[in-house]
Amino acid sequence: MKTRSPDEFLQTIHTLAVKIGRRVRLMEVCGTHTTAIARAGLRSTLPESIELVSGPGCPVCVTAQREIERMLLLARRSNVIICTFGDMIRVPGVDSSLEQERSRGADIRVVYSPDDAMHIAEEKTEKEIVFLAVGFETTAPGIAATVLEAVEKKIKNFSLFVSHKLITPAMEAVLHGGASIDGFITPGHVSVVLGSNEFTPLAEKFTIPCVATGFEPSDVLEGIAMLLEAIAEKRCGSFIQYVRAVKPDGNPRAREILFRVYEITDAEWRGLGIIPQSGLRLKKEFSSLDAIERFSLPQIPPVELSDCLCGDVLKGNIHPNECPLFGQACTPRTPVGPCMVSSEGACAARYKYGG
Repeated sequence: MKTRSPDEFLQTIHTLAVKIGRRVRLMEVCGTHTTAIARAGLRSTLPESIELVSGPGCPVCVTAQREIERMLLLARRSNVIICTFGDMIRVPGVDSSLEQERSRGADIRVVYSPDDAMHIAEEKTEKEIVFLAVGFETTAPGIAATVLEAVEKKIKNFSLFVSHKLITPAMEAVLHGGASIDGFITPGHVSVVLGSNEFTPLAEKFTIPCVATGFEPSDVLEGIAMLLEAIAEKRCGSFIQYVRAVKPDGNPRAREILFRVYEITDAEWRGLGIIPQSGLRLKKEFSSLDAIERFSLPQIPPVELSDCLCGDVLKGNIHPNECPLFGQACTPRTPVGPCMVSSEGACAARYKYGG
């Protein structure tokens, strides 16, 4: 079978845009897609009537501000080593960041996997090792596997600050919030774990199409063409462009491990507030590994960064360059909000690649 070129997909997109005859807003809910779209300059190739907006797909960006503040409280404890993925280091708190706490003497280490953090716990038995478990269904199964290994090895000085989020409740919250979205480019990595069927109830409830898409420019363009075709034919449902990796039922083993360790709970999202049944927490049998309980971290009143519009970006209400701080007070060197910090953030991608 002949593989179609990006130019052929673009031709299809332009033809379908004329056929639809109205403005269409498509949202990607994956930080990797956000970066891929910006890097390839895909927005500039689309018809004026087709608008791509970024949604709550960057796990660092959607972490609620008061969770950041609690992480900072934990980092200030003298007997604690914080282990985290790199994007969390520079996320601004109200008056500090993990990077600033490290410069003041806190032991904060960037790791590439939760296994790295567990190995540090095995080596530094006199310290408490806390891994910041931030991410969607993509990273949660691997972290769950580390939890099972830590329990099997009886490692007593290892715990997690759990801030996992589930993507489909956030997509629904965006739609309930009034955002005008005609279709979703669903996250490829999450879809590998969950499967395309995970998005079917949402697609049917709101009568819109969803397409699980890969990350190459041709993948994204084909996914957009598939969405437009469904819109033109008034079809809803959850479809797969990323057929080389995504199956309707996902990865049963990953899902089994995920829900062996975690249970679903309400969660707070930046910009979206508390969304019912949109997060994960450790099951009771693993509560000894819950850093929030282990260190009796206090509740913090809701707080937001002054003048930061990351929440509006995450809801698809504005594009990053529509924030008055964008590129002026807020740059990758001097970020005001997390969307300019994370490599998957919409603001960082727009600043770096334009569009």
